[in-house]
Amino acid sequence: MNRNPLIPFFIIMAFGIVLTFVLSFKGLGDAKEMAKEKKGGEKTEQTAEFNPEQFYQQTCSGCHGQNYEGGVGPALKGVGERLSADQIKDVLQNGRGNMPPGLVPADNIDAMTKWLAGLK
Repeated sequence: MNRNPLIPFFIIMAFGIVLTFVLSFKGLGDAKEMAKEKKGGEKTEQTAEFNPEQFYQQTCSGCHGQNYEGGVGPALKGVGERLSADQIKDVLQNGRGNMPPGLVPADNIDAMTKWLAGLK
């Protein structure tokens, strides 16, 4: 009844190595298949249209409030009356105070600026 206690560890190690190789080859096959789809012109990703209000609710409302009333950040109600569109765009690109720069993706800044300028 004197068994070697290392045998279960070696079995698990061997199983892990085999599993690693099997999954690696599976991944290579999937990568080749994805490359063929892209060559064929099929769309593999769907791009969603940018929604400034939804982006605000997900990213900005924590500081500026759910109803644009302010909080940690300033209130955004009537920001279009206080700042020009260029100033709003500058704040979105470069940040101001505690707001870090680059929160809004560069290709969506114009849409976000227009939406913010129209807040009443």
